[in-house]
Amino acid sequence: MKKIHGDNFKVTDTVELSKIPTTLDLDTTEKKVENELEEVREKLGELQDTIYAHGKYAILVCLQGMDTSGKDSLIREVFKDFNVRGITVHSFKVPTSLELGHDYLWRHYIALPQRGKFSVFNRTHYENVLVTRVHPEYILGENLPDIHSVDDIDNQFWDQRLEQIQNFEKHIAQNGTLIYKFYLHLSKDEQKNRLLRRLEKKEKNWKFSAGDLKERKLWDQYQSCYQEAINRTSFPHAPWYVIPADDKPVARYVVAKILYDTLREYKDIEEPELDDKTKANLGLYKEQLENE
Repeated sequence: MKKIHGDNFKVTDTVELSKIPTTLDLDTTEKKVENELEEVREKLGELQDTIYAHGKYAILVCLQGMDTSGKDSLIREVFKDFNVRGITVHSFKVPTSLELGHDYLWRHYIALPQRGKFSVFNRTHYENVLVTRVHPEYILGENLPDIHSVDDIDNQFWDQRLEQIQNFEKHIAQNGTLIYKFYLHLSKDEQKNRLLRRLEKKEKNWKFSAGDLKERKLWDQYQSCYQEAINRTSFPHAPWYVIPADDKPVARYVVAKILYDTLREYKDIEEPELDDKTKANLGLYKEQLENE
């Protein structure tokens, strides 16, 4: 099986999504990939315990991708061995009336992880420069002071919003949040196959929405918006990783491997030591329990 390195997927220069493969050949079997994923996610689960005890870093994992790119199943498989007390998953749907009563980043701020914990954003704050850019009429629901019609939403508006997202990520990074942003890079052909499976398999029918087909017709617009957002917001403190997503087991393994390998680089993450008094009395405490 081929070895992978996270830097091969990290966006450090301008990228063209159309030129990045949506498949990755690891020169092995699907079973082997699944076994490797199981091994690395166990290690990631153990590392989570240390991060929780350490209590100084928060970890934010952002997942973006076109419909059917595999975000839900990736979350299930990659974080299966996590202690539930140390991770929260947030799926950001259409904003509620409460959320629309605040600025667009508010609901993401209140979902941020506390130190020692992981938060996974299933769809993220980037929806505010993706779906709203493809459908600018949605911005009108935010009731912004200077936006009275779609005509008021110009390139300057999107430039400003991208800058606000940059500032948001810079702020939380400077305060101890480690940010990982994964774009699940799916081909249009594979999306078609997955939508067809939703229609053909009764147990998957519930996942299908006619709206999926409407959004599919806007594929090129979404790709353009993704490309600009990724290129303009990938920084060392908040990098984007473009993950080939046509093969779900491979995508899951790559994400898990990147998380584990990069988190291990933080040499200061270790379980806290007991204070001298407690350490000196461990034998006494053990004796008290044994003599109950």
